[in-house]
This record gives sequence, structure tokens and C-alpha cells, in this order.
Amino acid sequence: MFHQDVLTHIFLHLPVKSLLRFKCVSKQWLSVISSPQFRHHRRRLASSGIILCQTTDLIHHISLAGSNSDPPFTSLSFIDDSAGVKILQSSNGLLLCCSSLHKVGIRRSYYICNPSTKQVSILPEADCESKTISGVYLAFDSSKSPHYQVVSVRSCSSPSSSNSYRIVTYSSETRAWRLSGSPFAAPDMVFDNGVLWNGAIHWISPTGDSLCFDIDQERLGTLPSLPSTEKWSNRRLRYFRESGGHLHLIEVHGSATQFHVFEMERDYSSWLPKYQVDIAEIVDAFPLMVRNYPDANDSVFYAFSLLFVKEDEEDLILLLQVPDFNWIMKRWRRLLEKMEN
Repeated sequence: MFHQDVLTHIFLHLPVKSLLRFKCVSKQWLSVISSPQFRHHRRRLASSGIILCQTTDLIHHISLAGSNSDPPFTSLSFIDDSAGVKILQSSNGLLLCCSSLHKVGIRRSYYICNPSTKQVSILPEADCESKTISGVYLAFDSSKSPHYQVVSVRSCSSPSSSNSYRIVTYSSETRAWRLSGSPFAAPDMVFDNGVLWNGAIHWISPTGDSLCFDIDQERLGTLPSLPSTEKWSNRRLRYFRESGGHLHLIEVHGSATQFHVFEMERDYSSWLPKYQVDIAEIVDAFPLMVRNYPDANDSVFYAFSLLFVKEDEEDLILLLQVPDFNWIMKRWRRLLEKMEN
């Protein structure tokens, strides 16, 4: 009989089809593979990577856990939607998807799926007056609960009350939507680019305003301002996401190759300045990053997308996507300059 820890380590790196077959080998193997602890570890391992989705039938994965195992999935063709589907968000092994094409008068379908097991659930329509959906988010943590929640921001504006919103929340445990809190005003907020972190969803508007919604407490709040006196109109956010269990924000000043990395304190007391990074050497290596003409809507003259930020002991790791090249993972050591102010 194998030691359970050894079996768990081996099983974590096997594809789902093999695991389904191995359940029949013995009661011990069935117990290990079926345990909540194993499912939690496997979801965490499967979610420690980046999904690059060209189409739902052409999905690539970049592992951030140093694993060389097969990707957990390469297609979402198992979701039956004639309009096609697109990925909105991932959360610890589960995906939130929706219909790709949306026609006026036809309700868009939303799905929660586990791509490893190909299990799909269609979200029911919320029975509330606010039908216009401004943003949808999935929250799932199997270490806390086997159930997930979906948060939907709805517009409830009227001629007498413009820019008014309210939040409704769906629970897979009750299989029902509920109203969360009271209506609120958010004149400049864009609700389709929120970030899930620390049990809450966070938004920053193009004008620098912020909101956060604590899912369990069903309470709205705001984020502290960035440590800078520069006008918001002169600043550009290049990255606002959760990575490595932290909430990171990166801003670029003008057309420079230098940008600042900030990290939110877990108690929301302040944005902590972490690093100042210069990507000039990457621009030199990939000259297609330099735009031939400036974009009137963007003062940043270098074409690239920041996909992921991670701190590894004293190093900062950035994952970038640049023109005519899939992606670059760059590690900064002492070339990286710690910000003091």
C-alpha cells in the first residue's frame, strides 16, 4: 500500500481522464482522489497559470507553478451555445463564461464551468427590476466552501436618478439571487473591469475614483488614493489585478519605459510602493513594441500587455505580451530599483 502523501503528489500531476480510471483501482485510491483536500489542491494547481484565449477552441496555458503536466483544458467546445462563448473570469479552477454574441432583445446566457471535468451550470436570470448588466464576477474558494457566488452589478438609472446601480448576488448553495445592499451612485465607474481580491471586488474609474464590494458583508467601500500629487489625467494605469494573493497596480508616466508597481495593504490602509521598473531593454530587443504613430487615446507609445505580476523572494517577475511574439517572462533582480517614496 502506497503512502497517502506520495499518492497525492503523483495524482496532482495526472490528467482528469487518468484520475477517473484510477478511482476503480482500490478503495485507497478512490478515497484520495475523492477527498475534498485533493480537489482543493488540484484546483489550486490548475489555476496557478495564465489562460491565453484566441478562440474558445484555441486556448493556451502558461504555467506559473513550474509544472510540465498537460494543460487542464484546451477548448470550451463542451459548452452548448450557438452564439459561441467567451471567458469573463477564472476563480480557483472554475470559469465564468457568457455568450459571445449579444443581440438586442435576446438574453445573454452566463455559465459557470469546471473545464477539467466539463461540468457546466447555466446561471438563472435574476428576478429583479434592474435588467441592464454592467458587470459580472465569480467568487470561489474551495478551502472555505464548496459553493461559489456570482456578483452582478445592475444599472437602475432613471430620468430622475442617473448613474444609479445596485448589486445582486447568486449563491450556488441556495440556487437563487438576492439583493445585496441599497442602490448607489457611481457617475464615472466602469464595472466590467473589476478585480476579485481578499473577498471583495474592486474597481478604479478612468477619473481615479474607486469602489470595493465586500461579498460576505455585502458592504461597499472605497480604496485609498495612490501616493502621488500628480493630476489623474496625466497618469495611466497599465495593470490592476490580483496576482500571487496580492492586489497590484502599475501605472506608467507619459511615454516612458519606466513604471511604478504598487501593492495594496491587506487592511486597506494604503497603497505600498514596491518597485520602479524599466523595460527599455525589452523595447530594444523587440522594436515592434514601438508604435509608428501615437494613439490619440493613449499617451503610452509602447505596445505591450502586462499579463501577470509576481514576487518571488527578492525578485519581481513580469509576464508581458508583445506584438508578433506570444509572451515574455522577465525577472528583475538587483536591476530592479526599490522605491523609497
